[in-house]
Amino acid sequence: MAKSILLLLMLMASSYFTAIANSQVKNIFLLAGQSNMSGQGGVVKNKWDGIVPPECSPNPAILKLDANLQWVEATEPLHADIDVNVTCGIGPGLVPCALAGKKISEWQKGTFFYNQLVTRATAAKVLQEEYCGEIRAMLWYQGESDTVRMSDATAYKGRMQKFFTDLRSDLGLPDLLIIQVALASGGKHYTEIVREAQLNPDLPNIVTVDAKGLQLQKDNLHLTASSQVLLGQMMADAFLQTISTTSSSINSQ
Repeated sequence: MAKSILLLLMLMASSYFTAIANSQVKNIFLLAGQSNMSGQGGVVKNKWDGIVPPECSPNPAILKLDANLQWVEATEPLHADIDVNVTCGIGPGLVPCALAGKKISEWQKGTFFYNQLVTRATAAKVLQEEYCGEIRAMLWYQGESDTVRMSDATAYKGRMQKFFTDLRSDLGLPDLLIIQVALASGGKHYTEIVREAQLNPDLPNIVTVDAKGLQLQKDNLHLTASSQVLLGQMMADAFLQTISTTSSSINSQ
């Protein structure tokens, strides 16, 4: 990924990463899910206010894979050329793949959105092979659309597990770290069923960050821009803690 605007600006402050210039992307992060991942911070009545928090300021060492599968300097809104059917605002990401309003059934193996995710992830990796670039994690924030119907909510855990397992297999990354977000909202009766599945994924190398309690916009569904920044910090902390724990475990063997 180079580094993500919200998530990885926090990582840049650590000694873990070295700034990479001239498109030499060594640490690639995938971003997938629905509208809260593509970013709705600062969007009111389908219009973005244009305000970019300081944490999201452009940096030449931070790149994103655009709609044409080219590395470009990352600027907000990151998903503007990916999720073209909605007005995008502030949200974390680097290899943007999120689409608003999509159920997890629409992300299953063989669907358009699944195939697009695999294609973009593969392209990001291939473009950086000469620099030993690798996919470090996928950031996943999705589930609001699965809180509307009981049938979708109860099927969510199995579909989530299958999606993660299939994606790891198709990318050839059986241990791919997935940092997912437990819903802050949903607005429907079955939100807690989906949250329970997210908080207890029962798969290895899945880290869940709980967004409940973060400030929402007036629609009671989408995070505010300031909440997106806080979520980025939470996901950065989760990533660094996981990597640190893994490294300590390997070194002790």
